[in-house]
Amino acid sequence: MLEDLLAKLVALGTERPAITCGETTLTFGALDRRSSQVAHALVRDGVRPGERVAVLTKNRSEFFELLFGAARAGAVLVALNWRLAPPEIAAIVADAEPALVLAGTDQRPLLPASLVDGAVDLDTGYEVWIDGLPGTPPEVAVAPDDVVLQLYSSGTTGVPKGARLTHANLMFTPRMGRESYRMSADSVNLLASPLFHIGGTGYALTAMGQGAHTVLMAEVDPVAMVRAIGRHRVTHAFFVPAVVKLLLDGAAGADLSSLEVIAYGGAPMTEALLLRAISTLSCAFMGVYGMTETAGSVTALAPEDHDPGGPRAGLLRSVGRPLPWHEVVVHDPITGSPPGVGEVGEIWVRSGQNTPGYWHRPEESAATLTADGWLRTGDAAYTDADGYLFLHDRIKDMIISGGENIYPAEVENALAGHPAVADVAVIGIPSERWGETVKAVVVAAEGTQPTPEELIAHARERLARYKCPTVVEFRESLPRNASGKLLKKILRAGS
Repeated sequence: MLEDLLAKLVALGTERPAITCGETTLTFGALDRRSSQVAHALVRDGVRPGERVAVLTKNRSEFFELLFGAARAGAVLVALNWRLAPPEIAAIVADAEPALVLAGTDQRPLLPASLVDGAVDLDTGYEVWIDGLPGTPPEVAVAPDDVVLQLYSSGTTGVPKGARLTHANLMFTPRMGRESYRMSADSVNLLASPLFHIGGTGYALTAMGQGAHTVLMAEVDPVAMVRAIGRHRVTHAFFVPAVVKLLLDGAAGADLSSLEVIAYGGAPMTEALLLRAISTLSCAFMGVYGMTETAGSVTALAPEDHDPGGPRAGLLRSVGRPLPWHEVVVHDPITGSPPGVGEVGEIWVRSGQNTPGYWHRPEESAATLTADGWLRTGDAAYTDADGYLFLHDRIKDMIISGGENIYPAEVENALAGHPAVADVAVIGIPSERWGETVKAVVVAAEGTQPTPEELIAHARERLARYKCPTVVEFRESLPRNASGKLLKKILRAGS
């Protein structure tokens, strides 16, 4: 359980740095003490085991005090997305039904008016809230299968759902850090991903679980990130592809020599961007695939499998092979039977990391989780003869044109290889003749003016004609959520 994990970390040394955020460093001893104070504050305020505590704030070290404190009090921490609009936050809060809300001063106006007065202000009231309380855990019975964290899906395909994660789910993260991310107690991990996503909280625990030092960024800021890497001699980081691009754009002349491993995932990485990153940064790269419902990574493309220009260069399009403690297979989304090698199907995962289900969503939980322990991810992929997984797209994003299945990521990857394309998204739009046809929404690279005909011709040189866009629209930017994922539902609404 998380309580046991924190006790082990403290045993490595109370003065070891746990989290640095800005100019403030929190030691593991202080994290232990303050987490216990949070637990006592929750108990004092009447938060019962199993009840939810919501937090709305940019990344800050207090988040982890709240996470471990909730774990010690038997409560469930609900991390709210501060980038959402007030009506969206109100809908999630209404669904979560928190017994207590904590928020940063700047985020308080985003809360429903009925909750503002009762919310603990993390900037002005938090220290008072925990002041004078014991620095040892309260006597609360907590079990491995108790839910401790509730994260809401990004809503890229629909209304956000509260994925519940247990102590047992999250206790795989230290093993993930050790065996997959190659971290140790001496690692220094840069964390810029928002903590309301599993790529933030879950990834944080991979390094923290080794007793490593976490350098926490309040939000994605490429200039500050580059400065932090040099200042703290950062060895590890995880970035979504959009942030990889921002980092590369700001890396010129910076000292990034301390970097050992950069993991990437959360959205498809185009080959063009990955090749640029490999050639620019002198460190190892590792591709990972996972989701909130699996409490983090379930596959990894190891650094040794990154071989640009070599005989295994094709693996750069893969998200790797299953980590040893997971079963990851591809099934036909209709029949449930496994397709042949190279045939596209839906990724299914059976693992101790799988969510026990969604909060207040029994029907969706039943549709996602099978009776024999499999989680249907909704992601499309195929495997090669060596067991490497090649991600295509969300099953729901699949385009069916003239009876042929088209996966947008394949088309996006082809278009992204054109030098005049800075960013691209592919969606399906209605077609009287074919049912659906392919539309590409493109952000042109600075200083270029590509034409639709030019990009369509580029795609036709690389893809079957039926997969190629028939419509190309140019925009200044593409809508993305805080984790860097494209919001295709917004693009579809505008088409």
